[in-house]
Amino acid sequence: MKKVALLLSLTALSAAAVAQDQTTGPRSGRLASSTDYSPGSSASRNNGFGIKGGFTASNFRGDDKKNFNNEGIYNTFHAGVYAQFGFNNALSLQPEVLYSRQGFKGAPMQYASRGTYDTRLDYIQVPVLLVYNFLDNVSVHVGPQVSLLTKVKEGDTERKIADDNNVYGYSYNSLDYGLAAGVEARVGPARVGGRYTAGFADIIKDPQNAAANSINNIKNGMFQVYVGIGIAD
Repeated sequence: MKKVALLLSLTALSAAAVAQDQTTGPRSGRLASSTDYSPGSSASRNNGFGIKGGFTASNFRGDDKKNFNNEGIYNTFHAGVYAQFGFNNALSLQPEVLYSRQGFKGAPMQYASRGTYDTRLDYIQVPVLLVYNFLDNVSVHVGPQVSLLTKVKEGDTERKIADDNNVYGYSYNSLDYGLAAGVEARVGPARVGGRYTAGFADIIKDPQNAAANSINNIKNGMFQVYVGIGIAD
């Protein structure tokens, strides 16, 4: 994780250094802002696509959170691509496709025989965000997000998402949906931001015994910090 953070920091510094030499846009001698161009033009700051990635602090919430011992934050990462489509100088739509490794620390008290372990959940996420530039290069983002669960690890053991043979006593919900909101700043081709995402679907489904039923009501929650680089914007 330290290596990932260092790489992101170096990327941001490099992008900022390149941006300092840019004089694009009608107002020369300064960085282009979101209001420098007419919407829909090839040079619009609210149109384009790029790559992004960063740090994720993931946890869970819900009524059954109290039934876990040693509960805590699961530190991990996310990465993916984004596109941005401008409506005008202030508003745009930004869909993304992300690989998000998340999960939570904590051991269900009802499964004490397994010991303490971390639960890792790998998702493909698709947020669709409405972006509003309240300053030239600072914006707020908010919108829905749909996520598909692709992999589950409980401790060092990879397990199936569904528990058709009742080996574990419960299955994982393969689909999550929720709401994402955050703030982003742009410097030349680089963007740096923070975002919180709350999942609305239960992580655990189909409890098949009393122990599993006691951990059925938990939902994803995570905070992301990221760096992005615009390839065309």
